[in-house]
Amino acid sequence: MPDTVGVILAGGQALRMGGGDKSLLMLGGETLLARAIARARPQVQDLIINANGEPERFAPFGLPVVADTVPGFLGPLAGILAGLEWMRSHRPNARWLVSFACDSPLFPTDMVEPLVDLASESRSLIAVAESNGRTHPVFAVWSAEITDTSDSVLVKDGFRKVEDWISGFPHRSLSFSVDPVDPFLNVNTPGQHAFAEDFIARQGAIR
Repeated sequence: MPDTVGVILAGGQALRMGGGDKSLLMLGGETLLARAIARARPQVQDLIINANGEPERFAPFGLPVVADTVPGFLGPLAGILAGLEWMRSHRPNARWLVSFACDSPLFPTDMVEPLVDLASESRSLIAVAESNGRTHPVFAVWSAEITDTSDSVLVKDGFRKVEDWISGFPHRSLSFSVDPVDPFLNVNTPGQHAFAEDFIARQGAIR
């Protein structure tokens, strides 16, 4: 969609899987990050990666790498805020930031447009994906009208959870089908990784 910037949240440390860059974990012959880029890129005008540490390790992907502006590995909220700040500085005419988590390798390839439509029609600043009655606040669209910064949210107000911060804004949620599988399945544990590996081997990465 025009006027949209996507940010892939790739800062996971894979603590429940032995540590390391979760985004570079292999799944079905590709890294989680490569899968996320392939699914996100066609849906947005510009795409960036949010990750901390040495950005050179992501050079093969050819995308801007944006680090959190508040140190301490404070989680996805820090990445979303860093994305909003990058958008203000580098794409001032963009209307929406879209956040994607790279550890959900089956997220919908038709997610962005209906979320933007919902937010626009309801005059909300945020629209969040939902499946099976559960919201997924790391998969959301964020209006450029949001002026909060990493410093104001993470330092001054002390927020850590995305859902707690969202509660202060007009927002809506949109449900996505879980047939044949929940598209927001996380790969956080060896068991979840094995399930995703088996699903992709049997059915491919659903579109």
